[in-house]
Amino acid sequence: MNRNVLISGASIAGPALAYWLGRHGFRPTVVELAPALRQGGQAVDFRGEAHLAVLERMGLIPGLRRVQTGGSPMRFVDERGRTLLDLPAEFAGGEIEVLRGDLARALHELSLPRTEYVFGDSIAGLTETSSGVRVAFRSGVSRDFDLVIGADGLHSNVRRLAFGPEQDYVSHLGYYAATWQLPNYLGVGRGSVGHNVPGRLASVGADHRDPARAGAFFVFSAPELAYDRHDPEQQKRLISDAFSGVGWEVPRLLRSLHEAPDLYFDSISRADVDTWSTGRVCLVGDAACGATIGGMGTGSAVVAAYVLAGELARARGDHRTAFARYESRLRTYAQNCQAGGDRTGKFLAPATTTGIRLRNTLLSRRLLLNGMLELGERVSSTVALPDYTADPRHADR
Repeated sequence: MNRNVLISGASIAGPALAYWLGRHGFRPTVVELAPALRQGGQAVDFRGEAHLAVLERMGLIPGLRRVQTGGSPMRFVDERGRTLLDLPAEFAGGEIEVLRGDLARALHELSLPRTEYVFGDSIAGLTETSSGVRVAFRSGVSRDFDLVIGADGLHSNVRRLAFGPEQDYVSHLGYYAATWQLPNYLGVGRGSVGHNVPGRLASVGADHRDPARAGAFFVFSAPELAYDRHDPEQQKRLISDAFSGVGWEVPRLLRSLHEAPDLYFDSISRADVDTWSTGRVCLVGDAACGATIGGMGTGSAVVAAYVLAGELARARGDHRTAFARYESRLRTYAQNCQAGGDRTGKFLAPATTTGIRLRNTLLSRRLLLNGMLELGERVSSTVALPDYTADPRHADR
């Protein structure tokens, strides 16, 4: 029986999967390139019946409510700071919104009693054998596992090693996004305030725990750029060039960028993998079917982790049966959620002045706004979740 499972990635999908595997009697190991659990990060949200059902079955809802942000209202302003559009907290915040770091810590603590964590290392090679997978680590160590799961995001290392190069699976959606921390010199209260020019958004939002701190969030349109993902100084130059000449508070925000030690910069992209497993290797979360922003990736990852672990338990570790059932149950749901990411860049940074004005006008209408919120909740709930928490073998099909 395939009980010894290696999971790559300790952000969201990885620890969630480790928890459920451990609960079902498997022996999960999580390997993470970062030297420790990542803290902070942008807010992530859960909405709809499926997301909340899995959180409830994990017993996480009371703890997450204690650290929830309360939602993130968004205000768009002109160059003089005059309000053009106000979006309520529930537009981006769902029913529960927390910082990514708080969620990762909660999942890590929940999974820790039954999970081995290896930080500061990554998978360098995978060799499948008749009985398992021989895994070579960057540290020089080699170990044998029954199964390997890639829960390592849009730029998945496991997908690259087992399925092929990233360019075969990840599509650029025409935008880049950046975040960094800075002092709250604007005195922003709850939520964020942002300014658009065609193809660009510069915004800043308060830290809900420390009102003296804030986070910048920049989005800009661009064709696919060649840059070093591990060179923050090069990335800072790309951001500065993209926002050169933009008014409002942008020059001051860019000055804070050059002092920021914690820049996040990435393309807005999506991953599409024809088949989520190959042999004894399987993908979960954004590695299989993800979008950088706006694809409900966090909620979908938690749901996918629950289903993958449940199907492995239900199949008594028969990975061929379990992987096929997992993908059959979730593929349409994950793709429906992912589709929202295709529109994120265009919504945040419309390409023309007319597009900016049209977005502001339409979303000022409460009826349309409510319709969009209801659609998001429906999409996030369009999956039937078996109850694997008792005896997975008897879970509804």
